[in-house]
Amino acid sequence: MSGRTAAAGSGAAVSKGARLRRIGVVGRPEHEHVPGCVERLARFAEENELALSLEEHLREWAPESAGRMDLDADPVDLLIALGGDGTLLRAGRSVAGRDIPVLGVNLGHLGFLTALPQAELEGHLALVLKGDYVLDRRSTLEARIIQADGSRGELLFAWNDFVIHKRGVARVTRLDLRVQDSATEATRGADGANNGEDGEDGAWQDMGSFSGDGLIVATPTGSTAYSLSAGGPIVVPLVDCLIVTPICPHTLAMRPLVIPATQRVAVSPIERTKDLVVTADGQVAHEFETGAEIRIGRSKIEIPLVRFAGQNFFGTLQRKLNWAARPAG
Repeated sequence: MSGRTAAAGSGAAVSKGARLRRIGVVGRPEHEHVPGCVERLARFAEENELALSLEEHLREWAPESAGRMDLDADPVDLLIALGGDGTLLRAGRSVAGRDIPVLGVNLGHLGFLTALPQAELEGHLALVLKGDYVLDRRSTLEARIIQADGSRGELLFAWNDFVIHKRGVARVTRLDLRVQDSATEATRGADGANNGEDGEDGAWQDMGSFSGDGLIVATPTGSTAYSLSAGGPIVVPLVDCLIVTPICPHTLAMRPLVIPATQRVAVSPIERTKDLVVTADGQVAHEFETGAEIRIGRSKIEIPLVRFAGQNFFGTLQRKLNWAARPAG
């Protein structure tokens, strides 16, 4: 597929590459604009001799020639997410580690991560066919829950954030935090990621403890999501870091913290609890039992988002979040 890889938030020129041959589509079938967008994509694919693959629940609005999307058996060259940021996050999770570009089409209200409104769908797809775009690679997180008996859970993945909180009614919890020293050369990959098995190769330092409604560990991409609502900083995607944001802490001394991406955070509950959970991107929940600890760090996986000329992080901040808006008049 064509297009040049660009640093997050950059506006670099592009170069031609492999031809786009197959498009995948994900979306929420209950959204009122999804059927029309699927029909438009089907027409565009037919006119440009492209194969089209869709999630099963979207196929009713596409011709019989459109296939059911199976990324293992029949990979796509581009994945289009029809919806808001939640749909885009789900799309990115589905192609994590496959290096498939993701294009977000905003059908909702905010759509901070999406690249274009539905009215511009065909015009921007034509730009993709010509190679007039850049890939904005976003960093992601990996985590693993260590149980009280020392057993390790599955490797978890997120590219917005991991959130530790209580299930159901909001109640205060007390959490203990530790951070691992910068990774040694033995545990650091060629891309700078800390690839040591659960951080066993570095010393851990105490960060302290606090009482509150929970904790967010976010990427720069996730800095404009839940972390921002909880009082965390806005971080430009180019910055290689993790953001640690307490949720409603019961002390004025606990504030958000930005740490290097070569470090890893460990979080554990201090008090006995049976209803603590860890959510990934607000979409996947994992039980977090008493005596367990979750260790969170940067993943080697990056999500390539499709961006076009004139699009940049600060422009999106101004349009979507009213950042530094000038008074009218």
